[in-house]
Amino acid sequence: MTIITPARRRARLTAGVLAGTALALGAPLAASAHVHVDPADATAGGSTVLTFSSSHGCDSSPTTGFTIDIPEGVAGIAPHAQAGWTIERVGADVGVPTQVVFTADEPIESGLLTTVSMQVTFADELAGETVAFPVLQECVEGSTDWAEIAEDGQDPHDLDAPAPVVTVGEATADAHGAHHGDAADAHDDSTTADDSTTAAHTVLPVALGAGGLALGAAGLAAGLIALRRTRRS
Repeated sequence: MTIITPARRRARLTAGVLAGTALALGAPLAASAHVHVDPADATAGGSTVLTFSSSHGCDSSPTTGFTIDIPEGVAGIAPHAQAGWTIERVGADVGVPTQVVFTADEPIESGLLTTVSMQVTFADELAGETVAFPVLQECVEGSTDWAEIAEDGQDPHDLDAPAPVVTVGEATADAHGAHHGDAADAHDDSTTADDSTTAAHTVLPVALGAGGLALGAAGLAAGLIALRRTRRS
């Protein structure tokens, strides 16, 4: 027969609390152990700055780099230059890069939020599609290939290493440069205004000059008349 003393009861209670705390903290941490992309929505025909982030290494091993696969249908890529990283654009010499490789100057320890970003232009044909950007996270020891794609009806959170995905919406007038038209209209309006201003600036000196000549002629005539009267007298 086991006798449960107050000390033993406290020990069991403490162990239970610690176990519960570990489960409560472990589940969210496991769920967040992904490479995320923000925003997760974009527009076809337009450009969006995508930021890829992670707050963990490979298990506890520090991160040394990210290799991001560029999916078909991406019309343009412009990685953001940032301190502490070396950037390589694989295939950029023949067109749109097929991969962008971010290599950290120094390993980044697990638990620190790490971000890399790039401006992405989505082609029109991607409208209505969900586009995956598989990421290979490399570490001092080991690597994790975040490349799993959820099947239809499958919850991406059930995957061990899901790829970051972006949902591409339908093209809008703004994405296709309607703002350029607005700018052109504004330019035309400003040109008209400038022309009017220029005309006003041109007419005013001419008018003042003509008025000055008229006053000068009148003054000359008055002077001649006064001179004649003086001679007669």
